[in-house]
Parts: sequence; C-alpha cells; structure tokens
Amino acid sequence: MATDALGGAGGRTRLTPAVVVLLLFLILGALVAVLPLLYMAATSLKTIAETITRSSAIPFDLQFWPERPQWSNYREAWEEAMFSLYFKNSVIISAVTVAGVITTSSLAAYAFAKLRFAGKGFLFTLLLSTLMVPETVLLIPNFIMVSRLGWVDRLAALTVPFMASAFFIFLLRQFFAQIPNELIESSTIDGCTHPRILLSVVVPLSKGPLFTVAFLDVIGSWNALQWPLVVTNTPTWRPIAVGLTTFITEAGPQTQLRMAGAMISVAPIILLYFLAQRQFTEAISRSGLKG
Repeated sequence: MATDALGGAGGRTRLTPAVVVLLLFLILGALVAVLPLLYMAATSLKTIAETITRSSAIPFDLQFWPERPQWSNYREAWEEAMFSLYFKNSVIISAVTVAGVITTSSLAAYAFAKLRFAGKGFLFTLLLSTLMVPETVLLIPNFIMVSRLGWVDRLAALTVPFMASAFFIFLLRQFFAQIPNELIESSTIDGCTHPRILLSVVVPLSKGPLFTVAFLDVIGSWNALQWPLVVTNTPTWRPIAVGLTTFITEAGPQTQLRMAGAMISVAPIILLYFLAQRQFTEAISRSGLKG
C-alpha cells in the first residue's frame, strides 16, 4: 500500500504529534478570527437587558448567546438606519468601480506584459512607486479635483477616482506575463488585434486573478468611509459604511441594534466570499499554464 509524504497510507494522513500540534494551532487561530463575528451575531439577537445581564466572551458559555433570538432587531435597525438607501448605493458604487478597475487594469497589465514600446520599464517602475504614497496624502488634491469637476455629492466622485489601481495592474501584469508568447503570436498571425487577443485569449486564461481583483475591489468599495464623508454632503450617494457609522452614533446605548446594523453591513461580503470561494479555486486550477 502506498504511503504519502505525510506518512499516511492509502491517502490518509497519520496523526503524528507534529500534525496534532499544527491542527490545534489552526483551530485556535480559526476561533480567534471567528470569535468577534460570533459575538456580534449573538449580541445582535439579544434584548437590551440581555446585553448587560447575559454577557460573556466565551462561546461555550450559555450567557454568550441570547435566551430567545430577537430577529426584530434587524428589522428595526434596517428601518431606523435607512439601510435600504445605503445598501443600494453601495451595490451601485461597487459595481461601477469594479467594472472600471477590471477594464483599466486589464488593458494596462496587458500592455506592460505583452507589448513593446519605448519607456515601458520606466513607466512600470513609476507606476509601482505610487504604491509608496499614502492615500491620506492624496486626499486633499483629489478633493480639489473632484470639486472643480463639480462631482461633489455625485456618483462620479465615489467611483472614477478608484477606477485605476497600481496594485491591481501589477497583480494582473505578473500573471499575464506567464502566458506563453506563442499564443499571442499565433493569434496575431490569425489576424487578431490586441484588444481581440485580450478578450479572447488572455481574459479566459486569467479568471482566477480577475476574480481576485474584483473581490478585493468590492471589499474596498464596500468598506469605504473616509472618502465618502469628504465628497458627500447628503445621504443621496453615501455607502453603507457611512450609514452604519451614523447609525452607531444615533443608536446610543442600544448595543443590540448597533450589532444588528454591523451584521447587516458585513453579511453581503461574507456571503460573496462563500459564493465565490469555489470559483476562485476552480478558476486558478483551470488556468494552469505550461511554457
């Protein structure tokens, strides 16, 4: 019977002391990561009295959980915080920003990876150097530009400045560079233009990185707080992070409503991750290339 690299037989891993210690560390790390989310979910289902009388930081303690789940907390938080407006705004902002980032990053990454032009190395180095500039430094210049364009309190102010990312260009460029040049050359011989090659050859082979870029950009757009507060004066286009911050201030001592609002805010990202996790792994495994 064959023995695998970890000492198991028949495809099974033998529970050696080292493996047991590793599993314990992984379980401990998972608990530390999940504990704040569990606490937030449990508190969001308590009454205002239970947030004081039934308080515990240990999930195995019955005091950690509500005696009777108060699902009405979510309805009350949704209505009082106007989450319907903020939720819609965040969805629109995220969708528009992701579409712009995928377009600009794919085009720029393809140019840096597969095209030859004067100054390519210098421009790529200059692009990467922008990653060292703190976002806070660019806050005032970006606001002045947005103000002069008349975009204050408009969708364009929340999307256009984020439709290009040096990090995403670098990420896609590194992957595009691994695609064999023979594929590009054969497509060129067949009469394909570079935009056609990008759409028909490069993009289908790069679903994994593109999914990663889209997911990371959605998280960034969904959690945006500082910039929306700067460029908006009314709730018309404010995203859900701003709405949650306002609601937490207004809810005061009603911890259960504050936690319910936080769960409403974070639930779409968690759901999106679980829905896209399999697509990430499958896309990456299908895009394996050989030179």
